[in-house]
Amino acid sequence: MRALALAAGKTAPEWAWPLEGASWDRDPQLSADEHAVLVQAGPRLFHSSRLTRAERSALARLLGPLEQVRSCLRIPDKAGHHRWVDYQVVGMLLVHTAEAGSAWWSWDQSVWTRVIGADAEEWSRQWPAQASRSCRPRLLAYAYLLGAPVDEALFLGFERLRLARTVFGSESVDREVDTVYSLLRGWGYRLDTTGNRSVRTLIAHAMLLNRSPLLADMDAALVERLREAVCSTGRASGDLHSLQRALAALGRCEPPVARNEKLLGELGAQRWTNVPAPWAEMVCRWFDTSILSRNVRLAYRQDLARTGRWLAAEHPQITEPAQWTRAICAAWVATVDRMRIGDYAERTATRGVFGDPMSPSTKDSALTASRAFFRDLQEWEWIPRRFDPGRALETPRSVRALLGPNPRVIADEVWAKLLWAGINLTSEDLPTSSSGPRYPLELSRAVALTWLFSGQRSDEIRRLRTGCVRWQHDGTAVSPDAADVLARDAVCLLDVPTHKTGTSFTKPVDPLLGQAIEVWQAVRPEQPMMLDAKTSERVEFMFAHRAKRVSKDYINRTIIPALCTKAGVPDSDVRGKITSHRARSTIASQLYNAKEPMTLFELQAWLGHRSPSSTQFHAKISPKTLAKAYSEAGYFARNVRTIEVLVDRDAVASGAAAAGEPWQYYDLGHGWCTYTFFEQCQHRLACARCDFYTPKGSSRAQLLEAKENLQHMLASIPLTEDERAAVDDGQTAIEALLDRLTDTPTPAGPTPRELGLPATATMLPIVEVRQVPDDVVTRTARRV
Repeated sequence: MRALALAAGKTAPEWAWPLEGASWDRDPQLSADEHAVLVQAGPRLFHSSRLTRAERSALARLLGPLEQVRSCLRIPDKAGHHRWVDYQVVGMLLVHTAEAGSAWWSWDQSVWTRVIGADAEEWSRQWPAQASRSCRPRLLAYAYLLGAPVDEALFLGFERLRLARTVFGSESVDREVDTVYSLLRGWGYRLDTTGNRSVRTLIAHAMLLNRSPLLADMDAALVERLREAVCSTGRASGDLHSLQRALAALGRCEPPVARNEKLLGELGAQRWTNVPAPWAEMVCRWFDTSILSRNVRLAYRQDLARTGRWLAAEHPQITEPAQWTRAICAAWVATVDRMRIGDYAERTATRGVFGDPMSPSTKDSALTASRAFFRDLQEWEWIPRRFDPGRALETPRSVRALLGPNPRVIADEVWAKLLWAGINLTSEDLPTSSSGPRYPLELSRAVALTWLFSGQRSDEIRRLRTGCVRWQHDGTAVSPDAADVLARDAVCLLDVPTHKTGTSFTKPVDPLLGQAIEVWQAVRPEQPMMLDAKTSERVEFMFAHRAKRVSKDYINRTIIPALCTKAGVPDSDVRGKITSHRARSTIASQLYNAKEPMTLFELQAWLGHRSPSSTQFHAKISPKTLAKAYSEAGYFARNVRTIEVLVDRDAVASGAAAAGEPWQYYDLGHGWCTYTFFEQCQHRLACARCDFYTPKGSSRAQLLEAKENLQHMLASIPLTEDERAAVDDGQTAIEALLDRLTDTPTPAGPTPRELGLPATATMLPIVEVRQVPDDVVTRTARRV
């Protein structure tokens, strides 16, 4: 290693190997004098300091390298106990040399493992009780510096940091460890807690495996060796993940693959059980050629594998796409329409109840994958064009009828409680581990408020960049912490990056969101630039900690359960589990149903949709808004008119009404009608002045109005189509109504033509009823 360092132009380190370049007689066989001294010394070999000068001279070939190694050990105090331990270690090596009959440089790995001991108990059994416990790690240090073939698994049973300091020196080890620690601490790692002190141990282990304390000598191969060593113990390798990221930042290896990316890679390995080989080969070729996103291609490939299993079961003679005809397409569409959960699936562990009918969206997805597959194969001229995939594999109308906008809006009262919980979120509300909360409170609170107020997808929230919040007043940028009037009235703007359906855009959000993000940005540790896979550029993500973005499921698995617990609401409702995407529908629906609602096009711009049809999948008109609109439309008032009626209570009480005397008088404006079934009279809007009619100017009408025991009431009169046209359209419709009723009999019998009197158009009055504080009903009639 020293030679490599010098070749690279580096200064020689103080930890140069003690035996590098040393020469001595390396014959493994002991000479006669060496053998005689070893036998003669006997038990005194264990205490090597008791050997005489002559004995030491005879054993010089064996003791010389050991003395050189002892002088190079990085031990602060080489006097007293430490020197006594060195004498014992040398004695142990001499004792085993006498027993083995060969020099220590000829021992293989098994012999060294037996000398050092696979564990402390085994070592104690083979050495006397007076042997110091410090001898075992010192034996390993001697073997390491001697270049012996030591089993690397032995390192796991020792304090590796102390061993590395003993071998390489505290100054060299601590300098390199501090380099890694300063980098990780700058990213936000809490390295002073008990749970994270093991990072130092891993760094020391890496140094021992690499036989060099320099970070510059570490590489990806060393990381893999270290991972194998850690995995052999069955322990978690979270600290190794942190170390690899630090080495990657120093340019020594590639950054580690995220756990969700590993899982995605495992899921991406499609199994082709019971699928014809030609069909599977063509699907794989299409998968590697298609320009669809990876997630879409994975979903389509799974559906196409299901199609292949159906072919093998129902049409074994069809093994490749080129053999498909319109008849096969029709059979596949019919099969999908009747398909149940688990049919032609490689795994039995599926979502839903096995054997239940498949959902309409899943059926549509299966046929969509088939259409895309065959359309691409025909366009690329991989197969002949024998049918139109758009028509032959079209989703049945019965299935499409069940698809459409269906936003899963969270109830207003539940959403209000979640908003309160997000605004008042504290560290006690978040789950913690032995090393404390997963993220700082400022980050968690900013993520929670962004989810509650921004109406963005979880992926877009994770991809927000530093400086994404701006403040403006009438188009002028202002500082949010200024004390002037403009700052108090400033509008908070959120810059949303390129997303699923369009390019980046800016939207107004609640100031609470902007303030929470700025609080986090003020305490946010400096993070390295990271790759945005969607835009293929390196950026500074806002919600990043410990050199990585917040996890993909952090909102669903941590933020939402914490908010539900604090708000005292269940994490599921009648529409299913509360997920991150449901906030988008809830906010959009509330903005669409507000007192001063957003229009569909304004809401489209706020959500960042490419077309209004996408917005309809998120905005839902509430029943309250719909009822208000229905009431204001005046459907009932348009088809019904209210007329005032006078009821002669004396005629009713005296029995005259039962004898046929008039007792109801309908106000026509120019007269009174006494026809009992007035609402059925066809001449009520164009009175022909039959025998039931009494002019208001007549003496009979005056006598009626002079009566004291009259009761004023209201009657609702439904209108026919012609009557409604007469009321709404004016004079032309009125004249048409009069002409139509000329030969229609009146309630008294004769027609208007026979009566010979000009018909009078009667506009029934609309009477409004209002509730006043003293509970008095006031009736106001307006002539129409």
